[in-house]
Amino acid sequence: MSTAAETGRRERVAFDSGQAWTVHPQVAIRPEPFGALLYHFGTRKLSFLKNRVVVEVVRALGDHPDARSALHAHGIEGENAAPYLHALSTLADSSMIVPADPREGAGGATQPRKEQ
Repeated sequence: MSTAAETGRRERVAFDSGQAWTVHPQVAIRPEPFGALLYHFGTRKLSFLKNRVVVEVVRALGDHPDARSALHAHGIEGENAAPYLHALSTLADSSMIVPADPREGAGGATQPRKEQ
């Protein structure tokens, strides 16, 4: 039987927009005309991002101290943030994004695989 560490799975953590997040190191982001595909090599889950702004926010998460700052950097605030926060929460539930390691700080988080 595989352990969580071997498969890249981590215990689920409730999404907190005030926390630092990053793309899981075993997740590849593949650009598509509609947005992007995210594939998790550890869990074999596939996610479709059908909004290019969400794709930009997800890619930028590791460059910001928390998810709300990443949204703010993309001009998303107040009531407009609700659908984006929901999308990020869904990605956290599927382990596509994970809490950033506080020892690495903003900008030092593990970068996702990028496919062309």
